[in-house]
Amino acid sequence: MSFTQLRSLGLAFATASLLAACGGGQSASNTAPAASTPASASSATGAAPATDGDKVLKVAMNANFPPFESMNPNGQIEGFDVDVMNAIAKEEGFKVSYHQQAWDGIFASLKAGDNDILISGITITDERKQQMLFSEPYYKITQVILVPQGKSIKSVEDLKKMDKVGVTLGTTGDLAAQKILGATSEKIIRLENLPLMLKEVETGAVDAVISDSAVVADYVKKKGDKGFTMVEVPDFTVEYYGIAVRQDDKALMDKINAGLKEIQANGEYDKISDKYFAK
Repeated sequence: MSFTQLRSLGLAFATASLLAACGGGQSASNTAPAASTPASASSATGAAPATDGDKVLKVAMNANFPPFESMNPNGQIEGFDVDVMNAIAKEEGFKVSYHQQAWDGIFASLKAGDNDILISGITITDERKQQMLFSEPYYKITQVILVPQGKSIKSVEDLKKMDKVGVTLGTTGDLAAQKILGATSEKIIRLENLPLMLKEVETGAVDAVISDSAVVADYVKKKGDKGFTMVEVPDFTVEYYGIAVRQDDKALMDKINAGLKEIQANGEYDKISDKYFAK
């Protein structure tokens, strides 16, 4: 697909403001069955044990957003969000199974009842809170700019001078780019998921990428020999990730919040965080 076609696609969806922080993916499904082993030991299989009934709650995520969620070589979803959700489920005694969900349908799948919980690097916004319940924040991020070797950005004004700025379609990075460059700017290049967009910056097809700080930091760390730089600018505000359920599932949300509070208090959350984000 040419950049002209990509721009046309991006403009058609520029108003998709309900989408969250991470990128889209394929519509394939990846389900991990519930297991009898402890949740904290089963993040690769995506399962947590139940002590309260046999119902398995379906957790949807788009596994194109490492280190929060990605597919391992066995086709199972793993990552920070999986481990956090497993720890919460273990604490509160319910089962979960993880399902790969196309990003452009992840919120609709919750509303339709196809999935019960969403945890996928989803930014809490006032607009989204009108359509679903969010947990207390479980991770703080901001948007940052990723630039390859040989390019320098120190401010948003420098970003405006770039010819092509890459974002994942419909994310908060996309919204940030719209605020800076204009919603209909032909400089904004949109692709459906983050891995595809990162390939574009690697090949020089785009001059810079706007995305979430933790994800970009992980990418720069893994590509340390490639000369990529993460640039933080004050124009981007702090954002928070939350776990989402349907608006009428307050009892489930109460359990999620209680479990989240407990793992933050007992040190389990810090252990998980160190596993994925320790320098």
